[in-house]
Amino acid sequence: MDNLTHGLVGALIGQAGLKRRTGLAMPALIFGANLPDIDAGCVAWGTQSLAMRRGLTHGPFALLLLPLALAAFLWWFDRWQARRGTRPDTRLPVRFGWLFALAFIACLTHPALDWMNVYGIRLLEPFSHRWFHGDVLFIIDVWLWAMMGLGVWLSLRREKRGGNWRAPARAAIAGALAYIGVNAGITAVEEARHDGVREVIAIPPPVAFWDRGAAVRSPGGDWSLAGWDVANADRCRLLDPRIAGAGRPDVAAFLFWSQAPFALRREGGGIAIHDARFFFGPSRGNFVVELPEVPCVPLD
Repeated sequence: MDNLTHGLVGALIGQAGLKRRTGLAMPALIFGANLPDIDAGCVAWGTQSLAMRRGLTHGPFALLLLPLALAAFLWWFDRWQARRGTRPDTRLPVRFGWLFALAFIACLTHPALDWMNVYGIRLLEPFSHRWFHGDVLFIIDVWLWAMMGLGVWLSLRREKRGGNWRAPARAAIAGALAYIGVNAGITAVEEARHDGVREVIAIPPPVAFWDRGAAVRSPGGDWSLAGWDVANADRCRLLDPRIAGAGRPDVAAFLFWSQAPFALRREGGGIAIHDARFFFGPSRGNFVVELPEVPCVPLD
């Protein structure tokens, strides 16, 4: 999911009551909820970054070491401010054990949310390169933004006025979980609609959460989009692209990442390999590799 969603989850956990456990609890929760995305810097490698994202920093080692590093930094920061005489008097005593526990809880929410969309995560990295994806939510969900953002705002407002500030945050968490449950049900219904296929991936759209597209894999192994009509002349048989793109790191990275690859005839000749999960929408141009030297062999 996007970093705003992750940050709102951390803030809600804190406003639900956990921020009273130790000083600097909110930074531990909000930064901890976003910490696995430190791998975002690898986008500088372009298509090759697909093999780097949502892997090692989302795996079991990172989910233990990253919270530990964050807790150590926040504990040091509190001591550093105390030595300089700039530590706020209103800050609660900082307890390292609670800092680590809160950062750890927040870090665990990150892969849980990333699993919700079709992009997925390599949860067992470095022990396994397998991708896991739940196909429940779009990567940016404005309804979650609204629900959780309102919960944080109402909680902070009540806290400022001396009211029960935990209740709005807890209600927002319950509402978000219910919303996710409804979406999981919609995804299950969509996947059940497709009989006689080898595999199906439900694709949630950006705003219309009640709707679903689907990438389907035929018994023969070819991926396509359900309900998507395209002339057979435009579809190409996906030969072994590892051989066709030998020596090209971008092709290797794309195929390592792709869960539903298929090929189309390229306008200038050759083929373009897409992923059915991201064929439509603004992200399409970010998830394609072109092999101009590979001839298009039409599907049967």
